[in-house]
Amino acid sequence: MTWPDYSAADARLEPRITADGSFSLWSEAFDQTFHSARGAVEEARSTFLAPAGLEGLAPGSNVAVLELCVGTGTNTAELLDRCRKLDLKLRWWGLEADRRPLQLALAEPLFRRQCSEQSLNSLDFLDESGTCKAGPMLWGDARQSLQALLPEIESQCDLVIHDAFSPRVCPELWSLEFLTLVARCLKPEGRIVTYCSAAAVRQSLQLIGLNQVGLPPPSGSGAHQWSGGTVASWHVLELTPPLQSFTAMEREHQLTRAAEPYRDPGLNGTSAQIHQFRQQQQLLGTGLSTSAWRRRWQGEAGLTDPGRFPPS
Repeated sequence: MTWPDYSAADARLEPRITADGSFSLWSEAFDQTFHSARGAVEEARSTFLAPAGLEGLAPGSNVAVLELCVGTGTNTAELLDRCRKLDLKLRWWGLEADRRPLQLALAEPLFRRQCSEQSLNSLDFLDESGTCKAGPMLWGDARQSLQALLPEIESQCDLVIHDAFSPRVCPELWSLEFLTLVARCLKPEGRIVTYCSAAAVRQSLQLIGLNQVGLPPPSGSGAHQWSGGTVASWHVLELTPPLQSFTAMEREHQLTRAAEPYRDPGLNGTSAQIHQFRQQQQLLGTGLSTSAWRRRWQGEAGLTDPGRFPPS
């Protein structure tokens, strides 16, 4: 199979309005939207902030957050609002390759209306200066940015928001090697929160030594959508809503060839190189057939991979 190059920096970005009325973008380079169709703001609140554990911190506490793939700034705006509401002192680092999504969002009246005045001011300043009161944005390939940032934030983060495009089109940011760097940023009880439920990503997190739990499918999802994401920590996570144990179907998914990790040893491989190496390893592997797993669990409705994007 030949994998395309998804890295075109000048590819088209088109506005989209999601089901909750909030603003998003579609990327020509990745042929994916930046957010779930159910809503950009809804996703920020339910997928990333609800499982983040911020409510468990005492008012006045410091909270350190690494945000991977800031995009339009929707997650950032909601995070800023949540920290203000909880009286938390936020220290933030953002990683993003493309300046255009934030610029396009800030130029869009719909996006400006969905943000609070305080968060909008922070995003405007971030766009203009590359930093905001909470911390800096690092522009460029997140693999190199995170390596440069690691000496400053190793073992310092309470939360990592991982919102890259799906592993199918952006395996660079889901490789075992990159996720190992991400895990090194966590405090012992810090959390990585992502929409992604791909078996390869969960297998990598397991190999790194992190404990994991799942998130329930979004409210109103059909039977075909069987997960809402993944939360990982060095610490054993207490199963308080929305956190939940993996189902038998999810555990069996980890035994299939779909669980072969993405590998990027030099943290500089192309999407095509990473996919091709993984495909070779899958052919050599002894895991269960992914198609057999799918048939076993699909039922009449048909089973698709979970999350925002197509199978990965």
